Amino acid sequence: MSRKARLWLLAVGGIGVAVLLACAAFDLPGFGGTSHPYGERAVRSALARHTANVISSVNFDQRAFDTLGEESILFAAVLGTVVLLRETRDEHSEPPETVQVDPQVRRYALIALPVTLLIGLYVIAHGQLSPGGGFQGGVIVATALHLLYIAIDYKALERIRPAAAYAIADAAGEAAYVLLGTAGLLAGSVFLANFLPYGTFNTLSSGGTVPLLNAAIGVEVAGATVVLLSRFLDQALEIEGGGGRGTGRQGEEANRS
Repeated sequence: MSRKARLWLLAVGGIGVAVLLACAAFDLPGFGGTSHPYGERAVRSALARHTANVISSVNFDQRAFDTLGEESILFAAVLGTVVLLRETRDEHSEPPETVQVDPQVRRYALIALPVTLLIGLYVIAHGQLSPGGGFQGGVIVATALHLLYIAIDYKALERIRPAAAYAIADAAGEAAYVLLGTAGLLAGSVFLANFLPYGTFNTLSSGGTVPLLNAAIGVEVAGATVVLLSRFLDQALEIEGGGGRGTGRQGEEANRS
């Protein structure tokens, strides 16, 4: 196909999409009106499948395939970061210098760490019942671990943050989501169908596959966030050389400021 033909094909496709979007926009309910057809259907479907949090029902049931795309974007971003920020042959790693942390910062960071971790796990586990879920809870869990860097130093964080283990968790969360979707096909329905019993409304076991997909997302997001931060922190604090590619090792005290 010639370049001119490709441009014409692109133009026709773009005009078609623009027409469809314009038709949809003109058919939207009036702003501030009483008609909310999508919201009413979403709420009705969430209640029918015993999911108290309508947002989680939309994310992990009604539009679970969209969520798979969002999860895959994060997975791809982590993979790209690991490849781009890997240590090259003309670089080497040196452990960052230990710095003294103010006692007040150390005390409150160590207190906040288990509390923040517990909150993150709670948000993931109760995603089908209350605001939050795997995306939010996964970020909170990853943030909790990095409070150890603030409280002590980077070496302490590295001891509880083996990047390879969290990379496996990232991949496992992605795979679990896909496998749960495939289980819907094996159950005689469609990919990512909510095929499990819906359970008792407003309990942890309610919502069918929603809490399982939510947990898979939580594992994937927590692992992905830890791996992303580990690569950037390693690049800033440990890696030297590389012909100017990296930032070089800097003192931890400079990075804290």
